[in-house]
Amino acid sequence: MDDDKPITEQAMETITSAVEATKDAAITAVKKVRKAAKKVAKKVAPKKASKKKSSKKAAKKSSKKAAKKATRKTAKKSATKAKKVGKKATKSKKRAGKAKR
Repeated sequence: MDDDKPITEQAMETITSAVEATKDAAITAVKKVRKAAKKVAKKVAPKKASKKKSSKKAAKKSSKKAAKKATRKTAKKSATKAKKVGKKATKSKKRAGKAKR
């Protein structure tokens, strides 16, 4: 300590230097925390994105399967209706032929 300077001035200098050192330390700590947070975000983000993509793919697959099933059902229904119509037509022709005799 300097004997030439008054005690209050020496105390103020000490306090200001401590404040500056604390400020610098806080800034470096914040920078390190931000860097670490970015690293963690990079590691975590792709996993979440891939889950979303896979769920979208699964949804697309299920909708495609549902569409296929629906088309199959409609195809079967139309085929059975066509058969029924064909049978009715042949029966009516046979009846008409018998009625003429």
